[in-house]
Amino acid sequence: MDLLGFIIILVKVLVVFAATMLTVLVMIYLERRVSAFMQGRLGPNRVGPQGLLQPIADGIKFMMKEDIVPAGADKPIFILAPAILLIPALMTFAVIPFGSDITLFGRQIPLQVADVNVGILYVLALTSIGVYGIVLAGWSSNSKYSLLGGLRSSAQLISYELAMGLAVVSIILLSGSLKLNDIVADQQGYLFSWNVFKQPLAFIIFLVAVYAETNRLPFDLSEAEQELVGGYHTEYSSIKFAMFFMAEYANMITAAALTVTLFFGGWDFPLVDESSLGILGTVLSVCSFILKMGFFLFLFIWVRWTFPRFRYDQLMKLGWKVMLPLALFNIFITAGYLTVRALV
Repeated sequence: MDLLGFIIILVKVLVVFAATMLTVLVMIYLERRVSAFMQGRLGPNRVGPQGLLQPIADGIKFMMKEDIVPAGADKPIFILAPAILLIPALMTFAVIPFGSDITLFGRQIPLQVADVNVGILYVLALTSIGVYGIVLAGWSSNSKYSLLGGLRSSAQLISYELAMGLAVVSIILLSGSLKLNDIVADQQGYLFSWNVFKQPLAFIIFLVAVYAETNRLPFDLSEAEQELVGGYHTEYSSIKFAMFFMAEYANMITAAALTVTLFFGGWDFPLVDESSLGILGTVLSVCSFILKMGFFLFLFIWVRWTFPRFRYDQLMKLGWKVMLPLALFNIFITAGYLTVRALV
């Protein structure tokens, strides 16, 4: 790799990281604003115009708080656990294409940090690593509330990762590739070429599993304040608690981006050939991706403040007795359809 290629990759990494962190701040603000609107309250409106600087004030507050480590905690693991959760959450976005290719300095530059041949497997692998941070945080805290939260989270993520992975298998069967760029390319052309129309059942299964994977209501059994105080992060404070907070929103961002990529054409704008429009087409594709992703991020907030929490037995029943059989059924139907089409 030459120097210019290295600089281009470095710039893309910095841009994606900065955009993710900025979106985390925006999501923290919107979470509080939208929930206040839904409940007939004002929400943050003192720090900055319309309360826009409230997330920054929260960050400063976290940095100034005392960092407490419980006396009975396993200190090395207690300190390491938030990083084990946050780092994979930030790395996952690396393989997601967020715009059409752009030509600069005589080079065709893909708007994607890394174009990996097994991109979807990379995403699923990293999302699986995050649960170790939650389990280790719960165990190392030496608290019964934290331990119960960690155990709940591990069982929940294992249960719903199966359904989510099987939902993705049907998309892989249709596109014939594990590369996210190929999956996006397979959906271009017209509106009904998006996978959400080809695979509506897979989309519903994937969307529900994503909520469970990100520990958001109605699947936040690992925190469950009314039962477990704060769940796996009960004993955490200061920066380490903020890292858990950022990891949750970073996972939401990645989940929304992956949903758009797999089911809603990615950066594709229907009926428009972005590659023929040059820079304008690239800008249009990035804006299209951001708008689609923004809708699903809003949906995360909307669902949280609309639906009540499941009981744990209901959570497990839904994962194993409903979603898993439906995901397997969908794979058989998809494989059967592709086989018949190939023979015909």
